[in-house]
This record gives sequence, C-alpha cells and structure tokens, in this order.
Amino acid sequence: MAPTHEELRDQLAELIAIPSVSADPAHADDVVAAAEWAAGRIRDAGGTAEVVPWDGGRPLVIGDVPASSGADSAPTVLCYAHFDVQPPDPLDLWESPPFELTERDGWLYARGVADDKAHLFLLVEAARQLADEGALPVNLRFALDSEEEVGGQSVGQWVDADERGADAAIVFDGDTYERGVPTFYTALRGLAYFHVVVRTGERDMHSGIYGGAALNAMHALMQTLSAVVPRDGRMPEPLRAGIDPPTEEELDGWAALRPGSEVLAAAGATPADADAAEEFYVRTWGEPAVDVHGLAGGSPDLVKTVLPVEARANVSIRLAPGQSVQAIAAAFEQLLRDAAPAGAELSVELHSHGEPARVSPHAPALELAREAFEAVFGREAMLVRVGGSIPVAERIVSKGIPAIVTGLATQDANAHSPNEKFPAEYLTRGVEVVRETYRRLGELA
Repeated sequence: MAPTHEELRDQLAELIAIPSVSADPAHADDVVAAAEWAAGRIRDAGGTAEVVPWDGGRPLVIGDVPASSGADSAPTVLCYAHFDVQPPDPLDLWESPPFELTERDGWLYARGVADDKAHLFLLVEAARQLADEGALPVNLRFALDSEEEVGGQSVGQWVDADERGADAAIVFDGDTYERGVPTFYTALRGLAYFHVVVRTGERDMHSGIYGGAALNAMHALMQTLSAVVPRDGRMPEPLRAGIDPPTEEELDGWAALRPGSEVLAAAGATPADADAAEEFYVRTWGEPAVDVHGLAGGSPDLVKTVLPVEARANVSIRLAPGQSVQAIAAAFEQLLRDAAPAGAELSVELHSHGEPARVSPHAPALELAREAFEAVFGREAMLVRVGGSIPVAERIVSKGIPAIVTGLATQDANAHSPNEKFPAEYLTRGVEVVRETYRRLGELA
C-alpha cells in the first residue's frame, strides 16, 4: 500500500529538521547528517550509497538503485538534487519555525522544502516504491549535492570524472511557471560570484583632518562598482559578449506569458527602470545581470567620523546562454580595475562559478518526461528558459547526457526567503509523476 500524505509528510519532516546550511561553518555537522539521511533513504530503496567527502570538503551522496529486472540492459538515469539549504534569517519574519515542517492552507512551510529537499525526497521515494513493487524499469544513479547553495564545484567535478555515464539525467531543482503546469528548462544562466575588496591606506583616519583630501575606501568601492552596474537596463558591452540571443520563436512564446508587470507586482518588487517590466523575460532569461549582494566597511550603525581604510562587496554576474565564465570574469575584473581610483588597492576573487547551459528540447528523454508529466497533471508542458543557475546541468550536458531540468516548486515558493513553501498536494502527486517518469524512461533504447 502506498504511503499516505501524512506518512510522506512525516518522512520529509525528518530531512527538513536537519539545518543543513552549507554557508555556515557552524552547521557543517548538520550537512553531514543530511547526507547520511539521504544515503539511508537510497539504501531503503534496495540500493547502495556512500557519503563521499569530495576532496576533503563537503559530502556528496553517490548511490545506485538497480532496475528490478534486466539491469544489464536497462537504461540508466542519473538523478540530481541537493540537500543543503539557505540560511533561515531573518527569523522574526517566519510564521512557523524554519526547520519544522508545517502544513497550513494547502502549503508545506519550511526552509529548504522547495529548494530542494522535497524534490530530493520525491526522487528517492518514487524509486523506493517501484523497487519494492519489483517494477523499477531503469537503473538509477544518484548524485546528491551538499553545496549547491554556495556554488560548490564538487558535484560538477564528480560528473567530469565519472566514466559510467547515463542515458538521461533528471536535474530536479526547478519550479513551474504556473502551478499545475509542467515546466521544463531549455536554457539556464550561468553564475560567477566575486568577492571584491578595496583598500586605501594603512588605517582608518579622522574625517575632520583628512576628509576631502584622502581616499575613502567606501567611496572608492562605490566608484569601482559603478563600472559594472547596468545603465538603462543593459550591462556594459564587455559583459554582454557572447550572448546567444533568444530566437524569434522563443520571443513570440514569451510574449504570451504573464506580463512582467504582474510578475514583479506579485513579488512586491519595484521595477529597475521604465522598461524593466516590458523586458522582464528578455532580461531574466536571455541577458546577463550584475547584482551587488552585500557591502561592508566603515560604521553603518554607530556615529564614527572616520575615513574607512577597507571596503568589501559580494557581487555576482548571471551569465546568459552562450557566454563563458572565463571570458566574462576577465571582462568584469578589467572594468573594475579601470574604474578604481588611482592609489586604491583592489582585490577581485572569483569565489564560485558555473557555466550557462542549453538543453535540446527534442531529446527523446525530455519528450518522454514531458509525456509523463502531462499524463499526471493533465496539462501541456511548457518549455522555457530560466534566469537561475544550476551549474551541474552544464556539466551533465557537456558529457553528452540528455538533461531533464525541471521541478514542482512554484514561482511564489519564497525560496531563499522567509516562509518558504511547497504545495502540500505535491507530496503524493510528486511521487506519482516521478514514478511515471521513471517508467517512461524505461522505454529509452
């Protein structure tokens, strides 16, 4: 008998309760605990799994569940999801504890429930059910990641080094454009994340004595960053080099989607400029974007009249399809160095990165997955680009493995924000659609 909704919820709650925040060293043991939980679930499905501290760093979970019969000739499917999560702060904005799975008003609330623990749970639970029934038609390989939220490279390096390969891959770390409408990604932006530091002297100095005559590191940092922020909605041309522009067919399809003004309004966002709403999909799916994520330096809270000697920033670029991290990172650094004031000492560190990815919409594996999702949801699937980045997707595609990049979270899931949520009904329906996808993929030659 298939587990009930309540039973599935209680099982997922076990994983949710582990605060596997990869960005916080204080939670390193929790990340390992989440890895052990995931490995245990693969073993419960009759498979094998090991927790691998890749290069001595955060752990990967690598596992196998063989087809119920004819494993030597059955297709092989590589399954990817991640079990690390974003930090939960600010805690005072949560309506329920972030690491306590809470169901209310048709939603499951918790940190990581949408990004990406529910997806991971569904992949493994569907495998367990089919294996228990003796009905799993494919060999499943699992590569589960503990550092997706910090741009880690471990799982990508594992894919590069892997010699077994697969006939298809499921990258289950996405969302649906509309609730209940299957959505598959045909392109994803890449990511280059930088730490920028400016120093302007030996020590902080009295602003009354030196202000107006000596370099202020905060001023120098603002001047430096001004070279890479957008003007009239477009990046500086060196950061647009290599873009693979959307086709006329894609643009026509995007024009029929929900207006960008509504998307921004629903998120409570303020348009960046007068054209931002009209160009929403082009900017977020087909163009690069630079964002400053944090600034540090000086004294933003206490009265302290000094010229700061050091200022720091975290800055990222979302790379459009067609661009490369190496070329754009070099252009980014050159723009900063050209803009920095004379005498300022500038450090630019590429902290993490992932290449953009393109997925063929005509691959047989993707067509079979579309059929599976459409059969379960009763709605035609959408093929879209996405503005986010899943670095492992490009590594998989570059190995010649057709990638099915999808997910069941919704666009209003509050991922990376307080009150992250996932549709409660998708616990049972999600298992059903993953089961059907595995069954259909068994038809791969």
